[in-house]
Amino acid sequence: MGSQTLARLGIRTHHQPCAACRMLRRRCDSNCILAPYFPGDEPDKFAGVHKVFGASNVIKLIQMVEETNREDAVKALVYEARARLRDPVYGSTGTIFQLQRMVQDLKLQLKSTNARVLELQQQKDQLLGIFMNVDHLDVLSSVDHGPSFSLDYEDSLASNLLIGKPH
Repeated sequence: MGSQTLARLGIRTHHQPCAACRMLRRRCDSNCILAPYFPGDEPDKFAGVHKVFGASNVIKLIQMVEETNREDAVKALVYEARARLRDPVYGSTGTIFQLQRMVQDLKLQLKSTNARVLELQQQKDQLLGIFMNVDHLDVLSSVDHGPSFSLDYEDSLASNLLIGKPH
């Protein structure tokens, strides 16, 4: 049974104050709009939001949002508050710009790497072409039975005389 059901039956339950009411030192009742989003065991969550936006602004913001979207709105407030505490000037925008810069750098690296891969692929293809042509020439020369060149005795004498060797 929920605490509201128990309260209707007249049974008193001990309600833990939410982190917001605890920090603001006020009584936290079952109608507290902040209790579902800032549980008592997560005081840092509300502390950052309070420091950046202020309690009354947070309450106004939560009330302006439809109940079905409030949890997401509070998550966004907590995220932005933490980002603002880390980077008071740019907040979450600074993080977004940093991530966008990283994406651009990675795109450039990818483009460069793809160009290098293409270049290496072309070199490989050229080397394979040369290798295949050398093998092809070796096969052709072993198959070729055309006229062959050989030196006979008179040719060898003439070449020795040209070189200056005695016969």
